[in-house]
Amino acid sequence: MSDRSFLTWPFFEERHRELADALDVWAEENLSSVDHGDTDEACRMLVQMLGKGGWLQYSGALAEERLDVRSLCLIRETLARHDGLADFAFAMQGLGTGAISLFGTPGQQREWLPKTRGGSAISAFALTEPQSGSDVASSTMTARAEGNGFVLDGRKTWISNGGIADVYTVFARTGEGPGAKGLSAFVVPANTPGLKVEERLEVIAPHPLATLHFDGVKLPGSALIGEAGKGFGIAMSVLDVFRSTVAAAALGFARRALDEAIERVTTRHVQGAPLSDLQMVQGHIADMAVDVDASALLVYRAAWAKDSGAPRVTREAAMAKLFATDQAQKVIDKAVQLHGGDGVQQGRIVESLYREIRALRIYEGASDVQRVVIARQTLGGK
Repeated sequence: MSDRSFLTWPFFEERHRELADALDVWAEENLSSVDHGDTDEACRMLVQMLGKGGWLQYSGALAEERLDVRSLCLIRETLARHDGLADFAFAMQGLGTGAISLFGTPGQQREWLPKTRGGSAISAFALTEPQSGSDVASSTMTARAEGNGFVLDGRKTWISNGGIADVYTVFARTGEGPGAKGLSAFVVPANTPGLKVEERLEVIAPHPLATLHFDGVKLPGSALIGEAGKGFGIAMSVLDVFRSTVAAAALGFARRALDEAIERVTTRHVQGAPLSDLQMVQGHIADMAVDVDASALLVYRAAWAKDSGAPRVTREAAMAKLFATDQAQKVIDKAVQLHGGDGVQQGRIVESLYREIRALRIYEGASDVQRVVIARQTLGGK
Protein backbone atom coordinates (compact mmCIF):
# COMPACT_ATOMS: atom_id res chain seq x y z
CA MET A 1 0.00 0.00 0.00
CA SER A 2 1.38 3.39 -0.98
CA ASP A 3 1.92 6.09 1.61
CA ARG A 4 -1.37 7.95 2.11
CA SER A 5 -0.24 10.39 4.79
CA PHE A 6 -0.05 13.23 2.26
CA LEU A 7 -3.85 13.23 2.10
CA THR A 8 -3.87 14.79 5.60
CA TRP A 9 -2.01 17.88 4.31
CA PRO A 10 -3.99 21.14 4.50
CA PHE A 11 -4.21 21.30 0.70
CA PHE A 12 -7.06 18.76 0.83
CA GLU A 13 -10.64 18.58 2.02
CA GLU A 14 -12.50 15.47 3.13
CA ARG A 15 -14.06 15.09 -0.32
CA HIS A 16 -10.56 14.77 -1.81
CA ARG A 17 -9.64 12.00 0.60
CA GLU A 18 -12.88 10.19 -0.21
CA LEU A 19 -12.22 10.56 -3.94
CA ALA A 20 -8.68 9.20 -3.67
CA ASP A 21 -9.81 6.23 -1.58
CA ALA A 22 -12.72 5.39 -3.89
CA LEU A 23 -10.59 5.57 -7.03
CA ASP A 24 -7.87 3.44 -5.45
CA VAL A 25 -10.42 0.70 -4.75
CA TRP A 26 -11.91 0.98 -8.26
CA ALA A 27 -8.47 0.82 -9.88
CA GLU A 28 -7.54 -2.28 -7.87
CA GLU A 29 -10.75 -4.01 -8.94
CA ASN A 30 -10.82 -3.01 -12.61
CA LEU A 31 -7.52 -2.08 -14.21
CA SER A 32 -5.76 -5.43 -13.93
CA SER A 33 -8.25 -6.93 -16.39
CA VAL A 34 -7.29 -4.63 -19.30
CA ASP A 35 -5.19 -6.31 -21.99
CA HIS A 36 -2.45 -3.94 -23.18
CA GLY A 37 -1.49 -6.09 -26.16
CA ASP A 38 -3.37 -3.82 -28.57
CA THR A 39 -2.74 -0.25 -27.43
CA ASP A 40 -5.56 1.33 -29.44
CA GLU A 41 -8.12 -1.18 -28.20
CA ALA A 42 -6.83 -0.86 -24.64
CA CYS A 43 -7.30 2.92 -24.77
CA ARG A 44 -10.82 2.58 -26.13
CA MET A 45 -11.67 0.12 -23.37
CA LEU A 46 -10.13 2.31 -20.67
CA VAL A 47 -12.06 5.39 -21.83
CA GLN A 48 -15.29 3.37 -21.73
CA MET A 49 -14.47 1.98 -18.28
CA LEU A 50 -13.54 5.39 -16.89
CA GLY A 51 -16.73 6.85 -18.33
CA LYS A 52 -18.89 4.08 -16.93
CA GLY A 53 -17.20 4.45 -13.56
CA GLY A 54 -18.04 8.17 -13.53
CA TRP A 55 -14.41 9.30 -13.35
CA LEU A 56 -14.48 11.29 -16.60
CA GLN A 57 -16.99 13.69 -15.03
CA TYR A 58 -13.95 15.12 -13.24
CA SER A 59 -12.00 15.64 -16.48
CA GLY A 60 -13.12 19.23 -17.01
CA ALA A 61 -15.58 21.96 -16.04
CA LEU A 62 -17.67 24.50 -17.88
CA ALA A 63 -16.53 28.13 -17.78
CA GLU A 64 -19.15 29.00 -15.17
CA GLU A 65 -18.28 26.02 -13.00
CA ARG A 66 -15.48 25.58 -10.54
CA LEU A 67 -12.71 23.40 -11.91
CA ASP A 68 -11.25 21.28 -9.11
CA VAL A 69 -7.60 20.86 -10.09
CA ARG A 70 -6.79 19.03 -6.86
CA SER A 71 -9.25 16.30 -7.85
CA LEU A 72 -7.74 16.14 -11.33
CA CYS A 73 -4.26 15.75 -9.85
CA LEU A 74 -5.35 13.11 -7.34
CA ILE A 75 -7.02 11.11 -10.10
CA ARG A 76 -3.98 11.28 -12.38
CA GLU A 77 -1.59 10.39 -9.55
CA THR A 78 -3.72 7.42 -8.53
CA LEU A 79 -4.28 6.12 -12.05
CA ALA A 80 -0.60 6.53 -12.96
CA ARG A 81 0.39 4.55 -9.88
CA HIS A 82 -1.84 1.69 -11.05
CA ASP A 83 -1.62 1.87 -14.86
CA GLY A 84 0.10 4.45 -17.05
CA LEU A 85 -2.24 3.89 -19.98
CA ALA A 86 -5.29 4.45 -17.75
CA ASP A 87 -3.82 7.78 -16.69
CA PHE A 88 -3.20 8.64 -20.35
CA ALA A 89 -6.80 7.77 -21.29
CA PHE A 90 -8.21 9.96 -18.50
CA ALA A 91 -5.89 12.89 -19.16
CA MET A 92 -6.52 13.07 -22.90
CA GLN A 93 -10.28 13.20 -22.40
CA GLY A 94 -9.83 16.33 -20.31
CA LEU A 95 -7.13 17.94 -22.42
CA GLY A 96 -8.87 17.13 -25.69
CA THR A 97 -12.08 18.90 -24.70
CA GLY A 98 -10.60 21.47 -22.30
CA ALA A 99 -11.07 24.31 -24.79
CA ILE A 100 -14.68 23.25 -25.44
CA SER A 101 -15.37 23.07 -21.69
CA LEU A 102 -13.89 26.48 -20.90
CA PHE A 103 -14.54 28.49 -24.08
CA GLY A 104 -16.93 26.51 -26.28
CA THR A 105 -20.43 27.52 -27.31
CA PRO A 106 -23.43 25.87 -25.63
CA GLY A 107 -23.97 23.93 -28.87
CA GLN A 108 -20.40 22.60 -28.91
CA GLN A 109 -20.66 21.62 -25.28
CA ARG A 110 -24.01 19.86 -25.74
CA GLU A 111 -22.71 17.91 -28.73
CA TRP A 112 -19.40 16.69 -27.33
CA LEU A 113 -19.10 16.86 -23.54
CA PRO A 114 -21.76 14.24 -22.70
CA LYS A 115 -20.04 11.84 -25.12
CA THR A 116 -16.48 12.42 -23.95
CA ARG A 117 -17.38 12.41 -20.26
CA GLY A 118 -19.54 9.33 -20.70
CA GLY A 119 -16.73 7.47 -22.44
CA SER A 120 -18.54 6.98 -25.77
CA ALA A 121 -16.27 9.38 -27.71
CA ILE A 122 -12.51 9.92 -27.57
CA SER A 123 -11.02 13.40 -27.79
CA ALA A 124 -7.63 14.84 -28.76
CA PHE A 125 -5.75 18.15 -28.53
CA ALA A 126 -4.03 19.06 -31.83
CA LEU A 127 -1.55 21.87 -31.19
CA THR A 128 2.02 20.72 -32.02
CA GLU A 129 3.36 21.05 -35.57
CA PRO A 130 6.40 19.42 -37.21
CA GLN A 131 8.41 22.62 -37.55
CA SER A 132 7.37 24.52 -34.41
CA GLY A 133 7.28 22.02 -31.54
CA SER A 134 6.96 23.92 -28.26
CA ASP A 135 6.97 27.29 -30.09
CA VAL A 136 3.21 27.50 -30.48
CA ALA A 137 3.31 31.12 -31.68
CA SER A 138 5.20 29.95 -34.78
CA SER A 139 2.44 27.58 -35.91
CA THR A 140 1.86 27.73 -39.67
CA MET A 141 -1.25 25.61 -40.19
CA THR A 142 -3.88 27.88 -41.74
CA ALA A 143 -7.62 28.33 -41.35
CA ARG A 144 -8.80 30.43 -44.28
CA ALA A 145 -12.18 32.13 -44.08
CA GLU A 146 -14.47 30.97 -46.87
CA GLY A 147 -18.13 31.90 -47.01
CA ASN A 148 -19.61 31.38 -43.56
CA GLY A 149 -16.90 28.92 -42.55
CA PHE A 150 -13.21 28.05 -42.70
CA VAL A 151 -10.86 25.83 -44.70
CA LEU A 152 -7.99 24.20 -42.79
CA ASP A 153 -4.67 23.23 -44.39
CA GLY A 154 -1.51 21.93 -42.73
CA ARG A 155 -0.13 19.25 -40.45
CA LYS A 156 -0.15 18.48 -36.74
CA THR A 157 2.14 15.92 -35.15
CA TRP A 158 2.72 14.06 -31.89
CA ILE A 159 -1.03 14.17 -31.37
CA SER A 160 -2.08 11.95 -28.49
CA ASN A 161 -5.10 9.80 -29.41
CA GLY A 162 -4.31 10.58 -33.04
CA GLY A 163 -5.90 7.89 -35.14
CA ILE A 164 -8.47 6.77 -32.55
CA ALA A 165 -10.06 10.10 -31.56
CA ASP A 166 -13.62 10.97 -32.53
CA VAL A 167 -13.06 14.71 -32.18
CA TYR A 168 -10.01 17.00 -32.30
CA THR A 169 -9.50 20.47 -30.86
CA VAL A 170 -7.32 22.04 -33.55
CA PHE A 171 -5.35 25.30 -33.48
CA ALA A 172 -4.67 27.09 -36.79
CA ARG A 173 -3.60 30.48 -38.05
CA THR A 174 -6.45 32.79 -39.02
CA GLY A 175 -4.18 35.83 -39.38
CA GLU A 176 -5.65 38.49 -37.10
CA GLY A 177 -2.09 39.41 -36.14
CA PRO A 178 1.47 38.13 -36.14
CA GLY A 179 2.68 35.26 -33.99
CA ALA A 180 0.46 34.35 -31.06
CA LYS A 181 -2.13 36.97 -32.01
CA GLY A 182 -3.25 35.20 -35.17
CA LEU A 183 -4.29 31.74 -33.94
CA SER A 184 -7.79 30.35 -33.50
CA ALA A 185 -9.24 27.13 -32.10
CA PHE A 186 -11.69 24.79 -33.85
CA VAL A 187 -13.76 21.68 -33.16
CA VAL A 188 -13.00 19.13 -35.88
CA PRO A 189 -14.84 15.78 -35.93
CA ALA A 190 -12.50 12.97 -36.97
CA ASN A 191 -14.69 11.98 -39.94
CA THR A 192 -14.48 15.43 -41.57
CA PRO A 193 -13.46 15.06 -45.24
CA GLY A 194 -9.85 16.06 -45.88
CA LEU A 195 -8.61 15.04 -42.43
CA LYS A 196 -6.23 12.09 -42.72
CA VAL A 197 -3.99 10.18 -40.34
CA GLU A 198 -0.70 10.54 -42.21
CA GLU A 199 1.48 8.48 -39.88
CA ARG A 200 1.16 6.54 -36.65
CA LEU A 201 4.09 7.20 -34.32
CA GLU A 202 5.63 4.39 -32.27
CA VAL A 203 7.33 5.31 -28.99
CA ILE A 204 9.12 3.49 -26.16
CA ALA A 205 5.99 3.47 -23.99
CA PRO A 206 3.15 2.51 -26.37
CA HIS A 207 0.45 5.18 -26.69
CA PRO A 208 -1.76 6.15 -29.63
CA LEU A 209 0.12 8.98 -31.36
CA ALA A 210 -0.10 10.28 -34.92
CA THR A 211 0.72 12.95 -37.46
CA LEU A 212 -2.45 14.45 -38.95
CA HIS A 213 -2.79 16.02 -42.42
CA PHE A 214 -5.49 18.63 -43.02
CA ASP A 215 -6.03 19.00 -46.76
CA GLY A 216 -8.79 21.49 -47.57
CA VAL A 217 -10.81 20.55 -44.46
CA LYS A 218 -14.02 22.58 -44.64
CA LEU A 219 -15.63 23.63 -41.36
CA PRO A 220 -18.77 25.64 -40.63
CA GLY A 221 -18.45 28.89 -38.72
CA SER A 222 -19.94 27.11 -35.71
CA ALA A 223 -16.71 25.07 -35.40
CA LEU A 224 -14.82 28.12 -34.07
CA ILE A 225 -14.11 27.90 -30.32
CA GLY A 226 -14.25 31.29 -28.61
CA GLU A 227 -13.18 34.30 -30.65
CA ALA A 228 -11.07 34.33 -33.80
CA GLY A 229 -7.47 35.26 -33.02
CA LYS A 230 -7.76 34.16 -29.37
CA GLY A 231 -6.54 30.61 -29.89
CA PHE A 232 -3.15 31.09 -28.26
CA GLY A 233 -4.75 32.30 -25.04
CA ILE A 234 -7.21 29.42 -25.13
CA ALA A 235 -4.41 26.89 -25.58
CA MET A 236 -2.34 28.40 -22.75
CA SER A 237 -5.34 28.52 -20.41
CA VAL A 238 -5.98 24.82 -20.98
CA LEU A 239 -2.31 23.89 -20.60
CA ASP A 240 -2.03 26.06 -17.47
CA VAL A 241 -4.53 23.72 -15.80
CA PHE A 242 -3.34 20.41 -17.18
CA ARG A 243 0.40 21.08 -16.73
CA SER A 244 -0.04 20.53 -12.98
CA THR A 245 -1.75 17.23 -13.70
CA VAL A 246 1.21 16.03 -15.80
CA ALA A 247 3.32 16.58 -12.70
CA ALA A 248 0.77 14.57 -10.72
CA ALA A 249 1.08 11.66 -13.15
CA ALA A 250 4.86 11.75 -12.75
CA LEU A 251 4.32 11.72 -9.00
CA GLY A 252 2.15 8.61 -9.36
CA PHE A 253 4.88 6.86 -11.34
CA ALA A 254 7.49 7.83 -8.74
CA ARG A 255 5.32 6.69 -5.86
CA ARG A 256 4.82 3.30 -7.52
CA ALA A 257 8.57 3.01 -8.13
CA LEU A 258 9.24 3.72 -4.45
CA ASP A 259 6.68 1.08 -3.44
CA GLU A 260 8.31 -1.48 -5.74
CA ALA A 261 11.78 -0.60 -4.44
CA ILE A 262 10.71 -1.00 -0.80
CA GLU A 263 9.16 -4.38 -1.60
CA ARG A 264 12.35 -5.44 -3.35
CA VAL A 265 14.88 -4.41 -0.72
CA THR A 266 12.88 -5.79 2.19
CA THR A 267 12.34 -9.21 0.62
CA ARG A 268 15.59 -9.71 -1.31
CA HIS A 269 18.40 -11.16 0.82
CA VAL A 270 22.17 -10.86 0.40
CA GLN A 271 24.45 -12.89 2.66
CA GLY A 272 21.59 -13.81 4.93
CA ALA A 273 20.21 -10.29 5.44
CA PRO A 274 17.71 -8.15 3.51
CA LEU A 275 19.08 -5.54 1.13
CA SER A 276 17.41 -2.89 3.27
CA ASP A 277 20.03 -3.49 5.98
CA LEU A 278 22.71 -1.98 3.75
CA GLN A 279 23.33 1.70 4.46
CA MET A 280 23.82 2.52 0.78
CA VAL A 281 20.43 1.02 -0.01
CA GLN A 282 18.89 2.97 2.85
CA GLY A 283 20.41 6.13 1.38
CA HIS A 284 18.75 5.44 -1.98
CA ILE A 285 15.38 4.85 -0.32
CA ALA A 286 15.74 8.06 1.70
CA ASP A 287 16.53 10.09 -1.44
CA MET A 288 13.55 8.58 -3.24
CA ALA A 289 11.20 9.37 -0.35
CA VAL A 290 12.40 12.99 -0.21
CA ASP A 291 11.93 13.43 -3.97
CA VAL A 292 8.42 11.99 -3.82
CA ASP A 293 7.30 14.24 -0.96
CA ALA A 294 8.95 17.36 -2.43
CA SER A 295 7.23 16.68 -5.76
CA ALA A 296 3.88 16.21 -4.04
CA LEU A 297 4.24 19.52 -2.22
CA LEU A 298 4.86 21.38 -5.49
CA VAL A 299 2.08 19.56 -7.35
CA TYR A 300 -0.60 20.17 -4.77
CA ARG A 301 0.52 23.73 -4.07
CA ALA A 302 -0.10 24.53 -7.74
CA ALA A 303 -3.45 22.74 -7.70
CA TRP A 304 -4.52 24.39 -4.44
CA ALA A 305 -3.55 27.83 -5.73
CA LYS A 306 -5.69 27.39 -8.85
CA ASP A 307 -8.63 26.06 -6.84
CA SER A 308 -8.28 28.99 -4.42
CA GLY A 309 -8.99 31.47 -7.20
CA ALA A 310 -5.63 32.34 -8.73
CA PRO A 311 -6.37 33.45 -12.33
CA ARG A 312 -3.12 31.89 -13.58
CA VAL A 313 -0.66 29.51 -11.95
CA THR A 314 1.93 29.60 -14.71
CA ARG A 315 4.94 29.75 -12.38
CA GLU A 316 3.61 27.24 -9.87
CA ALA A 317 2.53 24.75 -12.54
CA ALA A 318 5.84 25.06 -14.38
CA MET A 319 7.76 24.42 -11.16
CA ALA A 320 5.62 21.39 -10.38
CA LYS A 321 6.01 19.90 -13.85
CA LEU A 322 9.74 20.53 -14.05
CA PHE A 323 10.56 19.14 -10.62
CA ALA A 324 8.11 16.25 -10.47
CA THR A 325 8.96 14.86 -13.90
CA ASP A 326 12.73 15.24 -13.52
CA GLN A 327 12.76 13.76 -10.01
CA ALA A 328 10.44 10.92 -11.02
CA GLN A 329 13.00 9.96 -13.64
CA LYS A 330 15.65 9.77 -10.88
CA VAL A 331 13.39 7.86 -8.48
CA ILE A 332 12.51 5.29 -11.12
CA ASP A 333 16.14 4.93 -12.17
CA LYS A 334 17.06 4.14 -8.55
CA ALA A 335 14.24 1.59 -8.39
CA VAL A 336 15.57 -0.12 -11.51
CA GLN A 337 19.08 -0.17 -10.02
CA LEU A 338 17.84 -1.71 -6.79
CA HIS A 339 16.12 -4.47 -8.79
CA GLY A 340 19.39 -5.41 -10.49
CA GLY A 341 18.99 -7.42 -13.68
CA ASP A 342 15.29 -7.90 -12.99
CA GLY A 343 14.84 -4.14 -13.31
CA VAL A 344 15.49 -4.14 -17.05
CA GLN A 345 13.49 -7.27 -17.84
CA GLN A 346 10.42 -6.70 -19.99
CA GLY A 347 7.24 -7.26 -18.04
CA ARG A 348 8.62 -5.91 -14.77
CA ILE A 349 6.77 -2.93 -13.33
CA VAL A 350 9.90 -0.82 -12.84
CA GLU A 351 10.95 -1.49 -16.43
CA SER A 352 7.62 -0.19 -17.73
CA LEU A 353 7.82 2.83 -15.42
CA TYR A 354 11.29 3.58 -16.81
CA ARG A 355 9.82 3.79 -20.31
CA GLU A 356 6.66 5.63 -19.24
CA ILE A 357 8.32 8.52 -17.41
CA ARG A 358 10.62 9.74 -20.17
CA ALA A 359 7.94 11.32 -22.34
CA LEU A 360 6.54 13.36 -19.43
CA ARG A 361 9.72 15.44 -19.41
CA ILE A 362 8.95 16.46 -23.01
CA TYR A 363 5.23 16.79 -23.70
CA GLU A 364 3.09 19.77 -22.63
CA GLY A 365 6.26 21.82 -22.32
CA ALA A 366 9.70 20.21 -22.13
CA SER A 367 11.79 20.61 -18.98
CA ASP A 368 13.99 23.30 -20.53
CA VAL A 369 10.91 25.21 -21.66
CA GLN A 370 9.63 25.10 -18.06
CA ARG A 371 12.96 26.57 -16.91
CA VAL A 372 12.48 29.48 -19.31
CA VAL A 373 8.91 30.01 -18.06
CA ILE A 374 10.01 29.94 -14.41
CA ALA A 375 12.90 32.31 -15.04
CA ARG A 376 10.72 34.85 -16.86
CA GLN A 377 8.05 34.69 -14.16
CA THR A 378 10.66 35.04 -11.42
CA LEU A 379 12.30 37.98 -13.17
CA GLY A 380 8.98 39.73 -13.48
CA GLY A 381 8.29 38.91 -17.10
CA LYS A 382 11.44 40.61 -18.40
